[in-house]
Amino acid sequence: MKYALIGCGRISPNHVAAALKNRLEIIALCDCKKENAVDKIKKFDLSGSVKVYDDYHEMLRRECPQIVAIATESGKHAQIALDCLDYGCHLIIEKPIALSLGDADRIIEKANRMNLKVCACHQNRFNKSIRKIREAVEKNRFGKLFYGTAHIRWHRDYEYYDRAKWRGTWEQDGGALMNQCIHNIDLLRWMLGDDIEEVVGMTDRLAHEYIEAEDFGIALIRFKNGAYGIVEGTTDVYPQNLEETLYLFGEKGTVKAGGQSVNVIEEWRFSDMLDDSETVKAQFHENPPNVYGYGHTPLYADMIEAIQNDRQPYVDAEAGKRALELVLAIYKSSLTKTAVRFPLKEGATGEFRKKFVVT
Repeated sequence: MKYALIGCGRISPNHVAAALKNRLEIIALCDCKKENAVDKIKKFDLSGSVKVYDDYHEMLRRECPQIVAIATESGKHAQIALDCLDYGCHLIIEKPIALSLGDADRIIEKANRMNLKVCACHQNRFNKSIRKIREAVEKNRFGKLFYGTAHIRWHRDYEYYDRAKWRGTWEQDGGALMNQCIHNIDLLRWMLGDDIEEVVGMTDRLAHEYIEAEDFGIALIRFKNGAYGIVEGTTDVYPQNLEETLYLFGEKGTVKAGGQSVNVIEEWRFSDMLDDSETVKAQFHENPPNVYGYGHTPLYADMIEAIQNDRQPYVDAEAGKRALELVLAIYKSSLTKTAVRFPLKEGATGEFRKKFVVT
């Protein structure tokens, strides 16, 4: 299948590597700064076979890719996605799928109408640890799920935000919850049953007075099945990333996934004694070089199979919308100082521009 990538920044090497490992025919890389695309050409030794563009419209028109991955600023995901769908492209969209529920709905509606596949790039669902935990949930090994918690305790400094001016802005990004924490927020919602009753959230900007959005957020989520979820996310941890953890507590089981990006099972306790805890912890342990993990490659493999077999991807556009919805609901609760009921009818990061004053 012919493949193209739009956006050649921080996360793009993971996409190029995943495309190569899945034997996609990489035909073009596009970035508004051509030197970013050229850099990836050199990094992966793609010279001679891959064209470089700084205008994705021109690239789509000339190259006609079958699969396009979108890894630009978050605020540009939706419009690029809609344009790519017009050209008949299947899509892999980096998180978040969009910055408004309206845009997410437009992507979903157009893709369904044109029978095109859209995958939300929540690659941590493909972690070995997460797949093992999900299997336990689906086999009801926890019994009744009581609650789960997602902790994202990371560090981002001035250099990180200064390197890309869109980061931390409401128009193009959002804050810690939308950017750094949305992967674990996605996992928490997915594991606890997806259907939410209401959420209460608080956000603040404790250390990064030069960005528009939050660097700290907490939330309490009540699910329709009676379970509760707790989110704690920040980019204020000194002096470097500390951990990303996911806990699940049920009447018959307790699990903790930790490590850089929930790639390690640290606790595995079930009343059914179907497997040995130490064996599980040893077998489902990964040590990736960074917080992006190894999930892009299996995510790409699943997307290719979804296209070939005309089914929805394992992490489809609806899943991307659900993660977006939860973050927007936390923002709304923090702004209005009230509980927010689900489903959220509308919402966009731009609604929260006056939350903090930039100094």
